[in-house]
Amino acid sequence: MIVRVLGSGSKGNAVLLEAGGTRVLIDAGFSPRGMQKRLEVMEVTPDSIEAVIITHEHTDHVGGVAACAKRWGWRVLASAGTRTGSASLARASVETVSTSARFTIGQLDLTTVGTSHDANEPMAVFATSRETGARTGIVYDLGILTEALMRALRGVDILMIEANHDVAMLRNGPYPPSLRRRIASRYGHLSNDDAAAAARRCAHRNLSHVVLAHLSENNNRPDIATEAVRAALEGTDFTGDVTAASQGRVTGPFTPKGMPYRGAAQLQLAI
Repeated sequence: MIVRVLGSGSKGNAVLLEAGGTRVLIDAGFSPRGMQKRLEVMEVTPDSIEAVIITHEHTDHVGGVAACAKRWGWRVLASAGTRTGSASLARASVETVSTSARFTIGQLDLTTVGTSHDANEPMAVFATSRETGARTGIVYDLGILTEALMRALRGVDILMIEANHDVAMLRNGPYPPSLRRRIASRYGHLSNDDAAAAARRCAHRNLSHVVLAHLSENNNRPDIATEAVRAALEGTDFTGDVTAASQGRVTGPFTPKGMPYRGAAQLQLAI
């Protein structure tokens, strides 16, 4: 299992999963040109990607899906609510999956779990390598972590979780009160403290990476987010790495313990 983040934040999101020669994207919030540029950094050709699974219909997650799928022949999978909630998906052939689905694409077994966000049937995605059994959970754009999500997160080897805002920075930041309330609500976004608490509950000695996603440019900083999560993980069996995914940089690769990446060097390259 190899996980690489093409970019994560309000300007676009995409995560590339690879196992046994199968490549699947979670979201494609960049234009075809932007997607291709990011994939070139990783020496990945767009037509080697088999499918894109959409977590929800907000533009920063779905903006490039239709055009990319048309150009490179990707399968597109989304919930019924996501499909009907996005005008851009009307230009694509979309396979509907439920928010509690189990299905297989190539060498990846995939599971979806519904999330709490201000979107139509949003979901988190969990992927398991059929070859090695390594598991990855991708959980972002949600206001609360339900027990169903926490159960699904148990035993993941790589955890990608939202750490959108620092509570104090959001409270004292530039956003109007209505937007601050929306972000902090059960249908908004997870704070650093939320991500830290979840990571602590998920901690085990084989958890190799906690990747923090969708950091706010105005209400968070990578050092604040990573420190909050690292502090929460102290005293647990976790001995892996905590990394903040970047909006403008390709971040990764992230691999399970005992399964070193044998490709190009670790990426933190500006786009």
